[in-house]
Amino acid sequence: MSYVNAVRMKFVFVSHNYSPDIHSPGDWFARIKIYTGSLSCLSERHSVIRIERINYTGSCLHEGVQYYFGDYGKGKLHWPWALHRFVAALHPDVVVVSGLHYPWQVIQLRWRLGNEVVIIAQNHAEKPFTGIRKLLQRMADRCIDAYFFSSKEMGSDWVDRGNLADRRKIHEVMEVSSVFHPSDREMARSTTGVQGQPVWLWVGRLDQNKNPLMVLRAFLQYARVRPGPRLYMIFHTTELLGEIERLLEGERADGKDGDREQGDRREVILVGAQDHGRLQDWYSSADFIVSGSWYEGSGAAVCEAMSCGCIPILTDIPSFRMMTGHGRCGRLYAAGDQQGLLAALMATSDMDIASERRKTLEQFRSKLSFEAIAAGMEEVAISLRNHGPA
Repeated sequence: MSYVNAVRMKFVFVSHNYSPDIHSPGDWFARIKIYTGSLSCLSERHSVIRIERINYTGSCLHEGVQYYFGDYGKGKLHWPWALHRFVAALHPDVVVVSGLHYPWQVIQLRWRLGNEVVIIAQNHAEKPFTGIRKLLQRMADRCIDAYFFSSKEMGSDWVDRGNLADRRKIHEVMEVSSVFHPSDREMARSTTGVQGQPVWLWVGRLDQNKNPLMVLRAFLQYARVRPGPRLYMIFHTTELLGEIERLLEGERADGKDGDREQGDRREVILVGAQDHGRLQDWYSSADFIVSGSWYEGSGAAVCEAMSCGCIPILTDIPSFRMMTGHGRCGRLYAAGDQQGLLAALMATSDMDIASERRKTLEQFRSKLSFEAIAAGMEEVAISLRNHGPA
């Protein structure tokens, strides 16, 4: 791991959110494993503590990170005195606050810690507040030294809307990463049973934001002129499933012969929900990951797919621009543009798949991996400790 030279610091990660449905550290680690790896990497160079509010009280050391669990008054944290006293008693150098939707709590945290401790707020896909809560965010901004956003463009939007004052405080640090790695292609496909040339994968909610109907229409157009591809759709919510099924049925009904009907049935496979642990085989089985999202805070499914070498074909939105290195790997198209997606799909016919797969894996390692996230956090913290906020 390549970190800049620096003295050892104490990082404390704190959340004001309460998760009453989690009753043990093990269950909590299983839920947030796409976050914890970066803290473990950071702990190789620094002291790292994370405070969680779940329905359990205790502490444990997990992968180099010291965790403290408690409810601190359960959901009633408008005045989080006990939590902030505990944070202060740890004598941190840097406190990273989870989320930007607790401005009143952050103001109190600054009062408790004084001005010597660096406070960084990490965006978790929240949108800027309006009204009176916007005023609170502007007040809290004076108490925060820096912000982590998955994309600087996303942070700049908060500045443009007047919730934050200075875009120099925005730093590009990915929110989540992947615990997966590429599996042997043939073994993975024997497990998933996928077929097709090439194999496309969709993973996400079937909701309006993910825009699966537009993706499906473009893919069916593509499949009419490019024989052989198959799209597998994995989803854990079903808001638009009925419309998707009607679209596919309509395509079959429009077929001119039995072969066409059977072909449509093979071109798109609605897989449904899968256990998270099985996704590594699905990602390793596919050539491409495709998305139609209008907005993403970080894009966890795409990140996981890229960690297994899936080439990204994504909407041209801030988070995906960052994740792909502005199209350094894969292709981007305008959100909502069915013909733009069709053109991107068609362009993959001339793509050197092996070379693009290598570029995807390198982009993941350099920008999206746990090691890269930890290095980004450390660099910002050291700069603030040495030189102060912008």
